[in-house]
Amino acid sequence: MSVSEKAAKGNRVDETPRLGMETMKHSVLVTRQIPGESLQRLREVCEVEVWPEAIPPSREELCRLVKGRHGLLTMLSDRIDGELMDVAGEQLCVVSNYAVGFNNIDVDAAKTRGVVVGNTPDVLTDATADLAVSLLFAASRHVLPAGNQVREGEWKTWEPTGWLGVEPSGKTLGIVGMGRIGKATAKRLVGGWGMNLLYTSRSDQGDVEKELGGRRVELDTLLAESDFVSVHVALTDETRNLIDADAIGKMKSTSVLVNTARGEIVDQDALVDALNRRAIFAAGLDVTTPEPLPADHALVKSPHCVILPHIGSATHTSRNAMSEIAVDNLIAGLAGKPLRCSVT
Repeated sequence: MSVSEKAAKGNRVDETPRLGMETMKHSVLVTRQIPGESLQRLREVCEVEVWPEAIPPSREELCRLVKGRHGLLTMLSDRIDGELMDVAGEQLCVVSNYAVGFNNIDVDAAKTRGVVVGNTPDVLTDATADLAVSLLFAASRHVLPAGNQVREGEWKTWEPTGWLGVEPSGKTLGIVGMGRIGKATAKRLVGGWGMNLLYTSRSDQGDVEKELGGRRVELDTLLAESDFVSVHVALTDETRNLIDADAIGKMKSTSVLVNTARGEIVDQDALVDALNRRAIFAAGLDVTTPEPLPADHALVKSPHCVILPHIGSATHTSRNAMSEIAVDNLIAGLAGKPLRCSVT
């Protein structure tokens, strides 16, 4: 059983009636359709409205929808601030975010209003680490532009000097933020490709150093010495634009940057400039700012940048597990019980 599956199985609220919910008439808004059967569990104990569109509700629409709700099951694309909570009303008691991150929610505003906030950690570790590795290879081996050459009928012949990429074997991997996903990414690349490991963290990670031979360094050292840099820090005021022009300027011209964390961590204008000047070799992004990134954006047009539509957790296993936890959080919060995964 994988780490994600174990976490999903974890402390799930399997017996809803034990929470005393069978007679409650709480009103809940779910801001997007979620996978799995968890919504059915929620519908058995609450009045549930699910936003039916593929595009998130506008701010105006969201304000209309939250009025009178006791609970919200939200996405990263939904800005849940004090104003929105006040529009919902004093009866609002829980916001369950369908994500590990919760930077879309004003947690301090929630605390002052007695609203508990939950998230869905741990269950997307493996899926996101797998995608980080996929992006690393896709960017370093020109996978998308080379594939486009075939689809567009421009593949003329085998070229000895065509689509030359960089290999990870024996090279140095820099993990910016050695949390669960950073560690899982490092295990894949160190174990599978014999990479040397540098990492940043608020404290030494003894298990990483013992198992993977990792060395904790300052960010400047990591950027200067790494051949591949993979970003895994949470988005905070301190990490916003952490990878800016100065940081990118410290990287090797042959290096590859991967970001599966949050788009705001990388200064995209600086990245465009670096790619255009060939100051770094390539980049692979699963996150951008904004999302979606406009089709005419310079990063989208760059042949040296692979961009995916935020699919790090997009596996049946991970997304179903996220649904289970999000609904468990919501049910527990409505019943005044401790959330399975709480951030407040």
